[in-house]
Amino acid sequence: MASGHRSILIAGAGATGLTAGLELARRGHLPRIVDSDTGPVSLTESRALGVNARTLTLLSPSRVSDAILQECQQIARFRITSKGRQLVDLDTTKLPGPYGAIYALAQGHTERLLLGKLSDYEIVPEWQTVVETLSGDPSRPTVVLRKPDGSVETADFDIVIGADGSHSAVRKAVGIEFPGQSLESSFYLADFRYALPIDPGFAEISLVDPGIIGRIPVTRDVLRYISTLADFEGRIQHPAPVAERVWASDFRIHFRHVETMAKGNVFLVGDAAHIHSPAGARGMNLGIEDACWLAWLISEGRQQEYSELRMPAVKRVMKQTYQLTSLITMRNPVSIAIRDLAAPLILRIPAFSQKLLRSVSGYDTQSPPWIDGAL
Repeated sequence: MASGHRSILIAGAGATGLTAGLELARRGHLPRIVDSDTGPVSLTESRALGVNARTLTLLSPSRVSDAILQECQQIARFRITSKGRQLVDLDTTKLPGPYGAIYALAQGHTERLLLGKLSDYEIVPEWQTVVETLSGDPSRPTVVLRKPDGSVETADFDIVIGADGSHSAVRKAVGIEFPGQSLESSFYLADFRYALPIDPGFAEISLVDPGIIGRIPVTRDVLRYISTLADFEGRIQHPAPVAERVWASDFRIHFRHVETMAKGNVFLVGDAAHIHSPAGARGMNLGIEDACWLAWLISEGRQQEYSELRMPAVKRVMKQTYQLTSLITMRNPVSIAIRDLAAPLILRIPAFSQKLLRSVSGYDTQSPPWIDGAL
């Protein structure tokens, strides 16, 4: 349904905003995309890494999935160890459909692939452009944009999509609350490039009680380590000689979500609507899912159903990531002992391992009705 005459503004050109733009463009819309940054996220400083099977399904009509599969690393196994003992070894390839459960590709790569496809529709984000204010009737909001040269543009839009992250100016402008909590502990990460070949085919969490050290592939020769311990770098057992320490960072984990993802014709997607722990690699994937659903609903003229349709998925993922984070950051010795005893036994039950696999793959949320045969 071609409806290119509708004026649509997308605030935010991260993976979620770019996906919204692409999904709208391939349905005949011509959205404007603005972002306060100078360009896509750095290839070497990408927080999000996991691309799940649901995201690949959603990006298959635009052919972005083909490009992702050419560049990514498949995470064929997911392991959890404690004191040198393996508690969990999940084969993520045992999934119905064309994709494995989870792949690794730096967010910066994913964004550049989305940008490439958007350029086919002659849509280029307006970088260094800030949403100064959003006001008036939410059914046809007035937006003031500040351009890179300092000049100001005021325009009315039929639809505004806030894909502008956890500090969303769009969300604040329409007065949608963002309640939640933050974890007491910080998380730390460091990426290392190796001088010799390594095995990038698995992800592993080592429970060091209290705390964790996780290992996730970034590329064929780069691994990311993520931990709750400030001194974790000294504890890493490197699989090969280190060529360089590529990047390091630390962050606090927040669990927050809005109670409604829309007000009038102003819609929130991705981190503007929900933020949570990276456990389970759901963050970017959930945002891409929001964007795809919203674009479809807009094209069907059903955008007012968006919040009601998406909130169950958001709440489900929030609950799962909170439980998973609690499980891997335990401090009580008795709880730790019970977990280490129970986890291997529970995951030997096919129904439980299948449930975990469905969660990792993203197949535990509503299937997209616009894609034939989607799981």
